[in-house]
Amino acid sequence: MKNRLHLLALATLALGLISRASAAVETYDIDSVHSSVAFSVRHFVSKVPGSFTKFAGTITVDRANLANSSVTATIEVGSVSTANEAREKHLKSPDFFDAEKFATITFTSKAWKATGENTFDVTGDLTIHGVTKEVVLKVTSLGFAPGMRGAQLAGFEATTAIKRSDFGVNGPAMLGAALGDDVAITIGVEADLKK
Repeated sequence: MKNRLHLLALATLALGLISRASAAVETYDIDSVHSSVAFSVRHFVSKVPGSFTKFAGTITVDRANLANSSVTATIEVGSVSTANEAREKHLKSPDFFDAEKFATITFTSKAWKATGENTFDVTGDLTIHGVTKEVVLKVTSLGFAPGMRGAQLAGFEATTAIKRSDFGVNGPAMLGAALGDDVAITIGVEADLKK
């Protein structure tokens, strides 16, 4: 009888630990309406901004230890926007992104490293123009809060910098030094908890 009670107590404890572990992990979908993916590149002596308007992603969050979190995201290259139709057409061409051949940009995280109370280095694989390179996103967790109609929200900001030449996005030779190689990327995310 004592053995049965002991086994029952152990089973109850194990179930409780599993439940708590499961409850700690939450999955959020990026809300593209309230999020942004922006970039800027030097043109001669100024920085020209741009953005992508169509993207999606999932963030798996362990609130008890955010370093155990993960993220995957996909951006539609054809949604590039720079407030200039001719420039956007050129960016989609084989001179740059070659959007017909390489329709998406993807990011998949491999590690989250805490660098402060709410800041992280998120290392992952970024694929652009068919080339995959490891990059580090500097991420700030903006917190968790209730939204409208019972939604539960999570907010994040991220920045990184890449060289477009590393991904084969070289542009025509005639541009030469007029176009910078360094691309600054800024991401703002509002994500909805999956029900």
